[in-house]
Amino acid sequence: MYLANLTWPAMAALDKNTPVVIPVAAVEQHGHHLPVYTDSLLLGEVVRRVELAMGERALFAPLQWLGNSHHHIDFPGTISAGPRLYLDLLRELAENLLIHGFTRIVFLNGHGGNIVPGKQAVFELRQQHRERQDLLLLFSTYWEFSAPTGMEQTSMGHACEWETSMIQRLAPQLVVGEVAKLETVPFGFGFEPAYRGWITKDRTVPGHIGSPQLATPEKGESLFATFAAGVEQFLHQVTQWDGKSWS
Repeated sequence: MYLANLTWPAMAALDKNTPVVIPVAAVEQHGHHLPVYTDSLLLGEVVRRVELAMGERALFAPLQWLGNSHHHIDFPGTISAGPRLYLDLLRELAENLLIHGFTRIVFLNGHGGNIVPGKQAVFELRQQHRERQDLLLLFSTYWEFSAPTGMEQTSMGHACEWETSMIQRLAPQLVVGEVAKLETVPFGFGFEPAYRGWITKDRTVPGHIGSPQLATPEKGESLFATFAAGVEQFLHQVTQWDGKSWS
């Protein structure tokens, strides 16, 4: 069920152990061929499919399109909140729901740049409410729950085989140019296993990372089905939590 469709008395009447899912994504450059709203479009479709499957067993907040995308800010069209501001935004969103009595808060993420501040946000929330033993505060990313098959890429890139395939399936009219002529921009960070600070222009000139030329709408449907099933299974685990155990 969608929070945006409910009245406040209906919200007040809900079981406070109902998982509240807060979808968080981004508006940022996605190469020469995909729209800047890609992350939000893709997460929105995953949420749509999962909400249909879950029904009243989970409550879905409106999608938050503002993400932490400062590493893309050199590319026009990117709209970003800085890491600390973004972290505080997520904390406040969760705090609102805690005030209303909900005990199971799940951020469902659709953008890689949100992962570090998102994990820190739920970590800090737990410290702030350390006297509570009934809270489940989670930050998750939709593509991490299941491993797709039939893909050349083994992990999510950026405007890559995976994302391009899903946009081809969801909104093909938004794909620009001849994707088959694009070239692979390799994955990888310099100086691994150390983590190197980076901006997107350090790693790619056109803006994509991965192999968008391998994309097909059929792969896109397979990816949506796989990711939605993984998220649904995860939310079942959240609903079955006993309210006190570690896992």
